[in-house]
This record gives sequence, structure tokens and C-alpha cells, in this order.
Amino acid sequence: MTTVDPAHLVGAGAAVGAILRYATNGYLDGITGDRRFPYGTFTVNVVGSFVLAVVTVSGAGTDVVHLVGTGACGSYTTFSSFSVDTVRIWENGDRLLAAWYAAVNFLGALLGIGLAFGITTL
Repeated sequence: MTTVDPAHLVGAGAAVGAILRYATNGYLDGITGDRRFPYGTFTVNVVGSFVLAVVTVSGAGTDVVHLVGTGACGSYTTFSSFSVDTVRIWENGDRLLAAWYAAVNFLGALLGIGLAFGITTL
């Protein structure tokens, strides 16, 4: 049995996650046309929270956690873009939208995690 270096698993997962994040943002930017609300960042954070919770709750092995959890979900999701987007919306004077965006990101991620728990513990 060959053991793969955890750093290689994380790196491979991160490459996939980064490409998926880029594609998600590009796709959602193209179909929404709404530049005020960062749909791409919102989507990757919610979906990534769901996937990470599925991996965690399902009892996946260490290699899967490195590949999917740390690697793919780590590069797919983004706290930094979320933070910058929130500040950008706030600075553009749309304070209610900034607060809404922060709240729906947090609640959406929690709902994604809750859904993962529900699905994996059935």
C-alpha cells in the first residue's frame, strides 16, 4: 500500500477547489448581472460548509479530510472575500445590504452544515 504525503493531498484538493471557485464565481456573475450582491462568494461559502460537514460527520478517513476538507473546501470557500465584499458594500453606502449579506452568509453556512448532519446521520 502506497501512502500519499498529506501535503500532496492538500495541494491536489486545493487546485480543484480553486478552479471550482473560479468557475462558480464566473458562472454566477454571468447569470445574475447583479454587481451589488456577491452571489459567487455566498454560494461557495454555503456549499463548502455543506461539503466540509459531510466529510467531517461521515467519519471520512484522514486522507479524504486532507484532500476534500483542508484542500478543496479550504480553497473553495473564502472568509477573506466575504469580509472584503461586506466592507465594499458598506462603503458603497448600502448598509442594510451589507448587514443582510453578512447574516445570510452566516446563516446559509449553518444551514448547509445542518443539512449535512441531517443527511449523513439518517
